[in-house]
Parts: sequence; structure tokens; C-alpha cells
Amino acid sequence: MSINLDQIRQPVARDMDLFEDKFKNAMRSRVPLLDRITHYIVKRKGKQIRPLFVFLSAGMINEEVTESTHRGAALVELLHTATLVHDDVVDDAYERRGFFSINALWKNKIAVLVGDYLLSKGLLLSLENKEFHLLEITSDAVRRMSEGELLQIEKARRLDITEEVYFEIISNKTASLIASCCAVGVASVKQEASWIEKARQFGEKVGLAFQIKDDLLDLGNDPTGKTKGVDIQEKKMTLPLIHALSKADKSEKRHIIGLIKNHNHKREKVAEVVRFIQQKGGIAYAEKVMQQLQYDAEILLNEFPENIYRENLRQLVAFTVNRNK
Repeated sequence: MSINLDQIRQPVARDMDLFEDKFKNAMRSRVPLLDRITHYIVKRKGKQIRPLFVFLSAGMINEEVTESTHRGAALVELLHTATLVHDDVVDDAYERRGFFSINALWKNKIAVLVGDYLLSKGLLLSLENKEFHLLEITSDAVRRMSEGELLQIEKARRLDITEEVYFEIISNKTASLIASCCAVGVASVKQEASWIEKARQFGEKVGLAFQIKDDLLDLGNDPTGKTKGVDIQEKKMTLPLIHALSKADKSEKRHIIGLIKNHNHKREKVAEVVRFIQQKGGIAYAEKVMQQLQYDAEILLNEFPENIYRENLRQLVAFTVNRNK
């Protein structure tokens, strides 16, 4: 049975609609160039999964979502968008979600300044409303995201990442943001440390599962039937690959690492690496780990009050691990 994102949004649909306007207002500037760019950012927004985690987490504790929750969702989205704009500059990426990136249209200098502007707007939004607890949660996530990115760069040069290091990287790079969404949602309606921490742990499990799903999707086929393998082309060490290499003998491992290092843009060599991952059980292993993380997240979720928000959060977790893109 397919999981419908519109149905998951239903209990907080009104708040999500209101959030769009509030988010636009939060980015507003008196500089025409900035306004054009922020309008472009809003226009190309994705599924808005992260604000949805914020609102459902808040509703699970208190069905009356507050202005604090709206500010928390805007804060998360501002900081997240800022990191994406900066990431595109770092990665020299010219597309995101099928749209041209900011740096592709306005060049790197303007993109960096726009990212800085969005970060400052997030800081000011929380400071002006004395939402120091929400700022602390989100700032810690941004710190962890930066550390995770740098750790990945440091380790990727030798392609010798262990499973332990892999989880440290994705915990910081990906899971920290979803964890902060859930913690911010709860903190916006109930400032009780134990509940906030439980929500953070739940989001962390979901974020780890989300990243492993991304790893698996990259080993599938594109609409033409060809293996995508973008991670292999970019020399990224994913969980399926790490596990497969751990099961290989020295000569196999040397051969595969050589392909990734020296022939990563040859489609037939990428396909060979994917076959190796499949044969060594890397895909099956990653799926098993992802399902365990989903189960662990649901166990944590069961400790929260039972209501439609909790049930829809459960559905949202299922959506993240069952999506096909």
C-alpha cells in the first residue's frame, strides 16, 4: 500500500499552509536582488518534509500548535536552506531538485552571501522572539552538519571509511537535522528536557534510516534503465559499499577501490562496482540496518501520547524508508 504524503500532512495541513507565508516573510529583504533570489528559493521548495516533522512532533504533545512552533519550523528551514546554498557552492553543483542552483544563476559570491543572509535571518528570528532554546537546538545541528561534512572530506581521500565512521558522518550530516526538527517541535510546546531528548533520539533514528535509503536509491536504475551510481562517481563511501568491501578479499578490495578512484566516470566500471555490492550482500545488509532503525524509531515513538499526530509521524517514517526518489 502506497503512503500518501497529503494524508500524512492532513492533521497539520492548515499550519503547513500558514507556514509557507510565514517562511516567505522570514526571508524578506529591502534589497531587490535578495528578494528575487529568496522568491526563487521558495518557488523551488521540495516536499517540506522537515517542517512536517516539526508540526507533527509539536501536535503529538499539544494539539494547539503555537506561534513558537511556526518560528521553530521557519528557523529550521532557514538554517537548512542556508546550508544547501553553501553546499552547492562547495560541491560546484549547478542543479538541485531539477532547478538551477543559486550559484549557477547568480555565481558563487552572491550564493555565499545569500547563505550568510539566511543564517542571519534564522538567528534574528529566534533572538527577536527570545526563542533561545530553539536556537540552541538548531545551532547544534548546523555545527554537527559542518563537522560531518568535513569528516567525510577528510576520510574520503583514502576510501577506507569503516562502518563506525560512516555512521558518525551521517549522524552529523543528515540525522542531526531531522533530530533537531523533532526536538524543536516538542520544545516549542513543552520545555521539558526528557521529552525533547526523546524526540531528538527519535529523529536521529529516522535521519539515519533516511540516509541509508538514499544510499540504496543511488544503486537503483534511472528512467532509462541505467545504473545511477552517482555516489560511486563522486567517490562517496556508502553503507552497501562499505559492507561489501568488508566481505571481499584483499585483491577484490584493491580492484574495486581502484575502479572507484580511477575509473569512476566510466559507466561500465560503475556498473561493475554495483554488481560487486550486490554479490557481496551490501544492498541486503543496508536494507536490514535501515529496517532496524525504523523499528527503533517506532519504539521511541510509542513512548509519546497516542493520537493522530503520533500515528502520522509513524506514517511519515514509513514514507521516508519506502520512497522511490
